[in-house]
Formats: sequence, C-alpha cells, structure tokens
Amino acid sequence: MANADSKSLIAVLQETKQLLGSSDNDFVWSSWDNAEQAVAEIQQHIEKLESGDHSGLADLKLLFAPTGSIQEAGESSGWGKKFLAVADKFDREIGRLKS
Repeated sequence: MANADSKSLIAVLQETKQLLGSSDNDFVWSSWDNAEQAVAEIQQHIEKLESGDHSGLADLKLLFAPTGSIQEAGESSGWGKKFLAVADKFDREIGRLKS
C-alpha cells in the first residue's frame, strides 16, 4: 500500500499522464511512439508505487531527467514550461521518499 509520500509522487505522475496523454503530442525525440505508450509506462509506475514497490524510481528519474523522454515530448509538443513545473514537483517528492 502506498504511504503518504508515495501518494504525493503518484499525484505528480497522474499530472504527467495528463500531459502525455494528448493525441496532439509529438513523441519523435522521446522513447515512445505515441501517447498510449507514454501513458501506459507512467501507469505502470503508478501501480508499482500504489503497491508499495519503489523498484522503478531509478527509471522514473531517467524519464524526468533533462532531455529525458518526458521533457523531449513536452518540448516537441509545446508544453515544455509545464514540464519544468511538474519536474520540480517530481524532484521534491523523490527527495521526500529518500528522507
């Protein structure tokens, strides 16, 4: 079961899923071919966290890293500034999990 810190991270991932889910997004520079793949990968991370499994945190850090797939999709799709705001939240929540 997800603890309070995981729930906050899950909320960030839900927000990320919304950004990635638009059919208008351009995924050419990301690791995904389309919105469905992007959303499915984020959903898998959410499900792991909901079950108390933190084994995917390193993979999430890569997705949120500068020039990672989420930023690349955001920049190509016109929501690069929104990504930066979400990435700040992500960094904060990851830091709380480690504390």
